[in-house]
Amino acid sequence: MSRKTDPFAIDLTPELIVRAYQAGIFPMAEDADSPDLFWVSPQKRGVIPLDKFHISRTLRKTLRTHPYQIKVDTDLAAVIEGCATSGVDRETTWINPEIRRLYGALFDRGMVHTVEVWDGPDLVGGLYGVSLGAAFFGESMFHRKTDCSKIAMAHLLQRLVAGGYRLLDTQFVTDHLRTFGGIEIAREEYEARLAEALKHKGDYFACDR
Repeated sequence: MSRKTDPFAIDLTPELIVRAYQAGIFPMAEDADSPDLFWVSPQKRGVIPLDKFHISRTLRKTLRTHPYQIKVDTDLAAVIEGCATSGVDRETTWINPEIRRLYGALFDRGMVHTVEVWDGPDLVGGLYGVSLGAAFFGESMFHRKTDCSKIAMAHLLQRLVAGGYRLLDTQFVTDHLRTFGGIEIAREEYEARLAEALKHKGDYFACDR
């Protein structure tokens, strides 16, 4: 769908994005230069069960000894830029200007959150996602130093558990996410878990109080 080239296209608003997530659908772009977005609803959905996630012994040691500062919600634009930058992890990106606009608007409404890993003044890793009810929809992550995306993910998992979340949707499952216990479930099971999670209210900032 395109707001620019299709005269019959639905106007893309933050409200529409929220309704899509509530229905188990999320938007993507073909690449960073594409003016279009399309809706995605995979037959198999990636999730990390919040009652069964795994943090390796090596990562636990890293979490105790790393020199970085963890912050949340201080610089969404920088996190998205990090996620959108091609590099060793990706040759291209699905994050286009429309994605930046829409998720920036949702951030302003308190519906998008980040985890950020800082090395002094430098952002060296992080992730962002959408929070609705007691469901968190992970969008993307990145790292510029070894293990910094893993540090961000481990912090997110601990934060979601502390905040009473019921669902962590990762959209797809990668080898990286499998190390945390990521699995694929059928669309029907995902929709049932989503409906249940949306009945409750997660508190993203519970562990900060």
